[in-house]
Amino acid sequence: MSATAENKPQMVVVERHPHSQIAEIDKHKFLVPDDISVAQFLWIIRKRIQLSEEKALFLFVGSTIPQSSTSIGQLYSDFCDDDGFLYVMYSGENSFGSWA
Repeated sequence: MSATAENKPQMVVVERHPHSQIAEIDKHKFLVPDDISVAQFLWIIRKRIQLSEEKALFLFVGSTIPQSSTSIGQLYSDFCDDDGFLYVMYSGENSFGSWA
């Protein structure tokens, strides 16, 4: 991969899980730097939905919860859709497979 391709912002679509009780995000499409971590991106989502720090927030890519240290660039290369977007879903507390 070339140096320019590595630094290219990734197109990420953020959606709320339909059964989640957490607020809907005000913006769904983001251009995210390649090197930002999942933890940093979760912080951005948390701020956009004005979720307090004591409430849990989970990010799902496909059917998995990525490690917080994983970069968005890595997720993009692993899970990018054919349309060029990385689709992620957020939800509240996830206990034993149940959605909040």
